[in-house]
Amino acid sequence: MSWHARRLAAFDIETTGVDPESDRIVTAAISLVGGGRPTESHAWLVNPGVEIPAGASAVHGISTEHARTHGGCPPDAVEAITALLAGQLRAGVPVIAFNARFDLTTLDREARRHGVCPLVDRVGGAAGMLVVDPHVLDKHYDRYRKGKRTLGAVCETYRVPLTDAHAADADALAAARVAYRLAQRLPELAATDLRMLHHQQVAWAAEQAASLEDHFRGLGRDERIERAWPVVPEPVAVLAA
Repeated sequence: MSWHARRLAAFDIETTGVDPESDRIVTAAISLVGGGRPTESHAWLVNPGVEIPAGASAVHGISTEHARTHGGCPPDAVEAITALLAGQLRAGVPVIAFNARFDLTTLDREARRHGVCPLVDRVGGAAGMLVVDPHVLDKHYDRYRKGKRTLGAVCETYRVPLTDAHAADADALAAARVAYRLAQRLPELAATDLRMLHHQQVAWAAEQAASLEDHFRGLGRDERIERAWPVVPEPVAVLAA
């Protein structure tokens, strides 16, 4: 049976911003889907402990006041999220995350910030990670398509419904459905061993980052695009400290 027809752990977070090194989790969702079993949904609302900027609130709809009043304690939420993902990975269930580099790196930094054992350490290091990223897959298999590559745009391309964009649970399920649809359309993708697919995405994500850097240089913009995937290693300055 192809990987896409087995159990999948769809994961998404919404945050206080777009920097995984400093921004905080506000909402998170993990949906265990497929494999001929009922969907099992888990969701968290977190009090990030910092102000949620108006721009972020406009995206996901969670204000600072709402998070402070109704959100859970960050260490408890990060522990629960990390433990659930680790259990799935140890069971051979892949994590499906759109733009996994952001979500998994943010979760990693939150874990370290709050004294929680990070996901990579719970699964035996990078070799224990098993991730499918529809963002990376779409850019690899349809690299010349014009237009945006946001989750909403990709869902539209593959005719996947997304009725509540930027709600973590809706985005998580949409990412899993895009991955499923891609595997349905591409026999070579469906036939690829999960472990091999993970390693391929490591290389593809790096190639895509290098290509984007070249594009920016052509526009006169000197920007570095992160190549590591799915979890960016801690900055050297942090490790040295």
